[in-house]
Amino acid sequence: MALPQIKQDATEVRLAALDLPKGGWAQAAREDALARVRAMGLPSGRDEYWKYTRPDTLVQPDAPKASLLETDETLIFDDVDRLKIVFVDGVFSAAESDDLAMEHVSIDRLADAPDIHWAKDHYGVLETRGQTPVQRPLATLNTAFATDGLLIQVTGKAPKPISVIYRHESETSDAILHHVVKIENGAELTLLENGPAAARFNKCMEVEIADGGVFHHIRAQGRDHERRAATAIFTRLGEESVFKSFTLTANGVLTRNECVIELTGDNAVAHVAGACVGDGDFHHDDTVFITHDALNCESRQVFKKVLRNGATGVFQGKILVKQGAQKTDGYQISQSLLLDEDSQFLAKPELEIYADDVVCSHGSTSGAIDEEGLFYLRSRGIEEGPATDLLTIAFLAEAVMEIEDQAIQDEINSRVEAWLSRRRG
Repeated sequence: MALPQIKQDATEVRLAALDLPKGGWAQAAREDALARVRAMGLPSGRDEYWKYTRPDTLVQPDAPKASLLETDETLIFDDVDRLKIVFVDGVFSAAESDDLAMEHVSIDRLADAPDIHWAKDHYGVLETRGQTPVQRPLATLNTAFATDGLLIQVTGKAPKPISVIYRHESETSDAILHHVVKIENGAELTLLENGPAAARFNKCMEVEIADGGVFHHIRAQGRDHERRAATAIFTRLGEESVFKSFTLTANGVLTRNECVIELTGDNAVAHVAGACVGDGDFHHDDTVFITHDALNCESRQVFKKVLRNGATGVFQGKILVKQGAQKTDGYQISQSLLLDEDSQFLAKPELEIYADDVVCSHGSTSGAIDEEGLFYLRSRGIEEGPATDLLTIAFLAEAVMEIEDQAIQDEINSRVEAWLSRRRG
């Protein structure tokens, strides 16, 4: 089908504002991605998977201005023993980053990787696979034009987490980063991400997990409210491998997080969870697509959103169970807590099942603060504001508990509590 002229024109305007990186081992993948994005066009409000979220500011040529948040709040994960890697408005900062050497882990940058590199066989591969059956053109745009990112190969159990910190200094910065992570047989890595990144941020991460590999991903998006972000994670799991990802989002005028997961090895486990707290002109979209294509695999999607003062939350989640993927265990829950009558939660849960020996469920609810619970806490002498905060934190608990590290769980809860307290104050 020919691309509508209006969509074709809008796509070409955006492409004209970008420079395709030249040379190197990623050249063929970039050129292929450029051809694909031209064929599919950048998203518009008419696209099925964008009907709840306006993509206009994510695809216009220039990034909308985003003011910097002045705060003395310490950065999240600061108390964690980790290897720090810092990007400022999408540009690697060697001065603020640690030495990239670590036992069992090889870390290179996309911008200066040598001509012969393992990532040549992986860059853009999972992103390309993730375009079927739903097109994800912002990720394809990323593959074509990303100028930097991390190439991480893990051959054993990493001694400590890798922490990627995204700093925002320019009010008009427009950052595009692409990470590739390869977890070898039996290897294990925890990846932490935090920071506002840029005025507009397009990030793609491809994660290949071999048999018996384990990948934990914990991300905190927040601080600068006027920022906009479109992120995508593509992952493929081998036999008896584990993928667990959790995202906390606070602030941000527009955030779209996509996660595309393929379970291709028997007995694999994939959990993806998110908790967000939004106030006012806040729009947050989680879009997830999980494909079961092996025996006895488990997937969980757990998303909780707390919305107030006209904020909007979106969840689009699908579980696809292919023929032959018997003994599948698929669980999906999306819930919102609306703290006023002006906020809204838009949900589209889906199941598509072609196997007959499965346990799959999905549910989606919206509601207000539990009045009975609030009355109970107030009758014990707790004021209404703090009591509401306690119930809110309890509402988010199922998502936060997807984090296996108890110390990080506690820090996430303390950040949410501080955010609620500031809004109440």
